[in-house]
Amino acid sequence: MSFTYDDVGATREQGHCPPGFRPMKVRTRLGEGEPVFQRAVEALLTWEMHREMGVGIEADAERAAPGVDVTVTLAGMIKAPCRVVWTLEERRRAGWAYGTLPGHPESGEEAFVVDRTGDGTVWLTVHAFSRPAKWYAKAGGPAARAFQHAYARRCGAVLRRLSGGDEED
Repeated sequence: MSFTYDDVGATREQGHCPPGFRPMKVRTRLGEGEPVFQRAVEALLTWEMHREMGVGIEADAERAAPGVDVTVTLAGMIKAPCRVVWTLEERRRAGWAYGTLPGHPESGEEAFVVDRTGDGTVWLTVHAFSRPAKWYAKAGGPAARAFQHAYARRCGAVLRRLSGGDEED
């Protein structure tokens, strides 16, 4: 299957949004220190964060890697097929992004990046660009967009808990 959009890998450049797509960026403070960073990275790269959110995850591999196909199932009904387009594992940053495949309700790309700043603070940034692909995503309008933002905020809350980070933002 091929991707449902042209700018594959564009989320690697934060802030880039192809014409005709809507950008999204949600940043959540997870906590402080190397142990929080390491636990967050492991939970992110092994799909644990997504599984703990209560969504179904079917992946071709145990860890995120370019070319791995992933299907996210929401509410047991909506299947969202994706493929990992890039991964990042550096000393202070790690993450990955997946792009949409045919059958996904949206068209676009979403990235999940954990970074540890110079003062030791650990953050999750979820950034994406998308546009509706299925009739129900188009019909959902602002409600569908609000769901995407709520999903990204929930990613941060779940990863904060999994990493042993702060109790609140």
